[in-house]
Amino acid sequence: MATVELRFSAQPEHVRTARLVAAAVARRAGVDEAVLDEVRLAVGEACSRAVGLHRSHGVTAPVTVRLIEEEKTFAIEVGDEVPGPGADGSVPGGASGRRGGGLDEPEPDADDEDEMGLAVISGLVDDVEVRSGAEGGVIRMNWPKTPVAVLP
Repeated sequence: MATVELRFSAQPEHVRTARLVAAAVARRAGVDEAVLDEVRLAVGEACSRAVGLHRSHGVTAPVTVRLIEEEKTFAIEVGDEVPGPGADGSVPGGASGRRGGGLDEPEPDADDEDEMGLAVISGLVDDVEVRSGAEGGVIRMNWPKTPVAVLP
């Protein structure tokens, strides 16, 4: 199946472009028109979250967005390169896997925004998975594709 991959520098102004591309690819993949607004909003939240994590942790690597057309579903993976809990042996695991207390850690407000973004995504997408590890984190969101009607 087809995959489109975007990489953009962690700047808030690039989030809008990622939303527009995601909606266009989702439409082409066969996601129901009624769900496209949810796709746009969820991708915007996930990308904004990744941009915020990169900026608050001083990560200069690009944010990655993968748009994956599978047989019956359309998936979007938004990846960041901020190490998750326990990646260096010193960060205790929080609910989002991004909490810590060192000088290089984000302020508590950043953790609250991170949690709020995940809550919004969970409210928009029925099938969402959040993974975090030493290489960074990934939010994977899945939507069903609309079956193609076969004309007699």
